[in-house]
Amino acid sequence: MITLHTFGPMFGLPDPSPFVTKADVLLRMSGLPFQSVIGSLPPSPKGKLPYIEVNGRKLGDSTFLRLYLEREHGIDFDAHLSAADKGVAWSVEKMLEDNLYWAIVHARWVDDRNFDKGPRKFFDGVPAPLRPFVVWMVRREVARNLHGHGMGRHSRDEIVVLGNRAIDALASVLGDKPYLMGAQRCGADATVLAFIAAVLTPFFDTPMRHHAEAHENLVRYRDRLLAEFYPAP
Repeated sequence: MITLHTFGPMFGLPDPSPFVTKADVLLRMSGLPFQSVIGSLPPSPKGKLPYIEVNGRKLGDSTFLRLYLEREHGIDFDAHLSAADKGVAWSVEKMLEDNLYWAIVHARWVDDRNFDKGPRKFFDGVPAPLRPFVVWMVRREVARNLHGHGMGRHSRDEIVVLGNRAIDALASVLGDKPYLMGAQRCGADATVLAFIAAVLTPFFDTPMRHHAEAHENLVRYRDRLLAEFYPAP
């Protein structure tokens, strides 16, 4: 049995981390039996979530989870795609994971209103006397990571411009197709759903959310795939 370590549902999303949601959707696509548990960062092999445990072995990172499923279980998420389409799908994934992700992080962690409404809840379990210091330290580390990536070197308005460009590009690639690359879903759809849901969640009030809401194809895609993978009980 595969065990997926997650943060758990939050912010109106299957998980606050789009990478955890991506991993969860990939496992659902695979058809393999698995269970989800609330995890923590220290036991993770890469110091972050998600990670999976299989027969005592720990494997971190959502992309390496996909490679594990393909290698160990013979699952080809992209069997129907041409080599060129696989290249486009991979490029879209990297645009979302290595660019849009950091714009989302900035909107949630640097904007005080969004931080107080959302990520601050991660620290509820910290003893009250220590909590302000821990919050300050973690937010400072997030800011350092943003700066190291490069996104944090831009102004808020410039970050929104870059995030919106990624949203526009995704909307153009998706077009009127039911899935990213056509009539059948592929592995990249797990990533696309995770990130579009993260941007569109009404829990946070961000310029990128409002920009994405203007793309009806992205809203329809989000609604359709959430219903497909997370049907209402």
